[in-house]
Amino acid sequence: MRKIFVLGSLNMDLVISAPCIPAAGETICGSGFMANPGGKGANQAAACAKLGGHVLLGGCVGNDDFGVALCENLTASGVNTEQVYTAEGHSTGVAVIVIAHGDNRIILDAGANDTVDIARADALLQQAGEGDILLTQLEIPIETVGYALKKAASLNMLTILNPAPAYKQVVDYLEYVDIIVPNETELALLTGKYDVDEGIHELIKQGIRTMIVTMGSKGLCCYTEGRITYMGKAAVDAVVDTTAAGDTFCGALAVGLAEDCTLIDTLRYANHAAALTVTKKGAQASIPTRKEVDVFMSRF
Repeated sequence: MRKIFVLGSLNMDLVISAPCIPAAGETICGSGFMANPGGKGANQAAACAKLGGHVLLGGCVGNDDFGVALCENLTASGVNTEQVYTAEGHSTGVAVIVIAHGDNRIILDAGANDTVDIARADALLQQAGEGDILLTQLEIPIETVGYALKKAASLNMLTILNPAPAYKQVVDYLEYVDIIVPNETELALLTGKYDVDEGIHELIKQGIRTMIVTMGSKGLCCYTEGRITYMGKAAVDAVVDTTAAGDTFCGALAVGLAEDCTLIDTLRYANHAAALTVTKKGAQASIPTRKEVDVFMSRF
């Protein structure tokens, strides 16, 4: 199996439910507070590990209890965290999330994630070789992401970019991306096209050869080898929380490709893994194991 290198963010998600979003100066009573390990980089690394991949994570946390808890949780999931550094003088990244009637408001403090620089990328990729996989996102400085993609391409690695949150500047680095995985909103922000097919053709002009657009309850759309294919979402009994579904999809995608599965088989697997994620609360806590996905897929 090829190794998977994930470069990205680590956050502690602080989540509370409320009857409504408070107005300016208003104090209301909430319930169901949870502190959940999160961050797109950490979520995707956890997904890779829980689904059977050999994964190394590169990133930064602060010198605080949240940083310790995040690393311990990742290690317990099977992630190699040797390249997760402690940034002195910085707090661990935090997302404060208020949920009311299925709607949410999020305040993000990137904290130590903003210190992930090219030195961190170099340190992570020094163990990489030809054919290994780099999976990255955009919750760390975009210049670092671009540098890592370029270096990985020079090492003949397979590069996967999940452009989330979407920043237009990332188009400067698309020549180093083998597979891009946006959702519908991110595709529109990157291309200015709100129709998926039109957005895909816009990215084709940027030289992208393979792209997978995740579309929530509508499933996904894949473009590769000149063809566009749609795949419906795997059905679950109930949707509890969509947090980390996209990250689970990306992790499962990396694992399938690391095992040299066909792209279509990998997408089917990733689709089912993401569907299982929405049946539980939380970010990393909701990511299924390989056994859970295999049992789920056997029902279809």
